[in-house]
Amino acid sequence: MSRRVVVTGMGAVTPLGCGLAAFWDGLVSGKNGIDFITRFDASELKAKLAAEVKDFDPKAFLDAKLVRQTDRYQQYAMAAAMMAAEDAGIEGKVAGERFGVYFGSGVGGFETFVREHSTLLERGASRVSPFFITKMISNMAAGQIAIRFGAQGPCLDITTACATGTNAVGEAMRAIRHGYADVMLAGGADAVIHPLAMAGFINCQALTDSEDKDCASIPFDRRRNGFVMGEGAGALVLEEYEHAAARGAHIYAEVVGYGSTCDAFHVTAPDSEAKASSKAIADAYAEAGGSFDPAQIYINAHGTSTPLNDKTETAAIKRAFGEETAGKLHISSTKSMTGHLLGAAGAIEAIAAVKALETGIIPPTIGYQEPDPDCDLDYTPNKALETPLALAMSTSLGFGGHNACVAFGKI
Repeated sequence: MSRRVVVTGMGAVTPLGCGLAAFWDGLVSGKNGIDFITRFDASELKAKLAAEVKDFDPKAFLDAKLVRQTDRYQQYAMAAAMMAAEDAGIEGKVAGERFGVYFGSGVGGFETFVREHSTLLERGASRVSPFFITKMISNMAAGQIAIRFGAQGPCLDITTACATGTNAVGEAMRAIRHGYADVMLAGGADAVIHPLAMAGFINCQALTDSEDKDCASIPFDRRRNGFVMGEGAGALVLEEYEHAAARGAHIYAEVVGYGSTCDAFHVTAPDSEAKASSKAIADAYAEAGGSFDPAQIYINAHGTSTPLNDKTETAAIKRAFGEETAGKLHISSTKSMTGHLLGAAGAIEAIAAVKALETGIIPPTIGYQEPDPDCDLDYTPNKALETPLALAMSTSLGFGGHNACVAFGKI
């Protein structure tokens, strides 16, 4: 059984703004969501920049009781999911048993974990919150979203580090395609702009030490030296095509391809030969049909601004498409504006890919100044590009060697 799957709703909580319009407007205008950390005193940290979500009020989406009972990452997830569901107009339009949720987090309730551990040490075991476990565990975003919408179909927390959001979207597409659900809410969320998390990423040499917000997240640029921590959530409503058409839903795009592989190489470093990462891209492209004009293909790259990722991802794209074809593709990294949202990255970048396909506008890679001979493709430097598109893809390469790519086509 193979059924067509379409995108009928999207929601985003990002450093560029909350809501689909604010996020997309920020991308196409080249807005930089990166600045000095305000949530805590970062003066003792080597990395002082982050892409924080600003002006987010959880009480605009959740009642005060639920706000107290949830971690920040869950609040972001539920807000994005509620915006996506409203955008799709899906509430009351699908049977609960045919409605599923695949929503992941790379880290889960990190702030809660640290706070309650401090409570244990300072005030004793009896003062640890009764909501500690449910605020901390990474499946609870999916669980809370399912409760909110009465979604009684398949419900999974996908945790594949930086590939989480992309895997959630791809696996949700398969769940619908193979008949397990008619509608899926898919995406990812993370909120780990915290001194301990920052220290850990700094000490594994992942974060940039730049204090210039305009030269910090600079994917594919020769000066890059690490990523910038971001936070937020992205959610997409995926729906079986006939189900969407029957209710007159607005359809943004069709999910036409998905690839998922593992480097099986190293816990943090990508395999420089790009065998598995290129296969994820090639598999998604082949499933999409594999016969598009390269000048009408857009790839939202993982593009973390780390030396190894950007070089390897460039090699993966060349290996998947061939050197000559790769040179004709349109590519950009929106992490130049949002930083790296970890488990949410793939979800908001899938949204960016869908919007690029819908509007014919490719968001730029901002801050790009110095070409790198190892990164020699067209990365849409500094300014958005208007051009007709037939296919949009989004790639994610995560710690643990997880690789994922999802492809969207016009309908």
